[in-house]
Amino acid sequence: MRHIVRLLNQLALAPAVLVTVDAVRGSVPREPGAWMAVFADQAIGTIGGGHLEFEALREARERLCRVAASAGSPLPQALPDPGALRRFVLGPSLGQCCGGEVQLRFEPVTVADAALLQRRLARALVPVALFGGGHVGQALARVLAELPLAVHWIDSRDGVFPPETPGHVSCEHSDPVQGAVPTLAAGSRVLIMSFSHAEDLDVVAACLMRQRQRADLPFIGLIGSQTKWATFRHRLQERGFSTQELAQVTCPIGLSGIVGKQPEVIAVAVAAQILQTLTA
Repeated sequence: MRHIVRLLNQLALAPAVLVTVDAVRGSVPREPGAWMAVFADQAIGTIGGGHLEFEALREARERLCRVAASAGSPLPQALPDPGALRRFVLGPSLGQCCGGEVQLRFEPVTVADAALLQRRLARALVPVALFGGGHVGQALARVLAELPLAVHWIDSRDGVFPPETPGHVSCEHSDPVQGAVPTLAAGSRVLIMSFSHAEDLDVVAACLMRQRQRADLPFIGLIGSQTKWATFRHRLQERGFSTQELAQVTCPIGLSGIVGKQPEVIAVAVAAQILQTLTA
């Protein structure tokens, strides 16, 4: 999303050539759909780096020069342009030993294509609900903002959110905080780390009740120790939740093997765990 915003802003100033990974075979650095926008003096995004990207940059700028030379001719308004494909073999001749093949599409684009590009390049973002704006929540929001995720950030307190957040991070003040659970997007990965254990417990209970009714939250993660979870488990059982329902909660959270309790370290470990759920 950050790259898309930069691309759209820059297109208002100058045309570009959009380079997209159209198809692949074998071992390659990026997947189909990966893209890079090449301007005369900069590039936004990446198709994998290395000599492949160097050659793509060179060809894109050659195409950009040809477009500028024929400025009197209208640029294509419909994407994609089927006549701008080129195949690259990632072997010794290209200075890369991946062994696969990449087919790249080269398309001249201008500000007139902005709306179409935004729809085409914006991948479906996976929803994540982040409860808590404390130190770990702040660090985690910064990490998640760089990933293909739509972050719904929730806290019961006023003044905890930063004044500016990326476009795909939305902030909500909810008091009581668990009141936000019924309206979460289906498929949300839920991360619970409020300032209060009482709030955490209420959010977990609300998530489990939603699971009982709709079963549409693939991941419910609670920050804390095994001792905290043992206490929560007992209290949730008193509220009528079964052992099978409680098994849907992950606590502690974070990818195992990552050592450190600094907020930034915890944030990286939790973000990595969320990424694992995208391919589960």
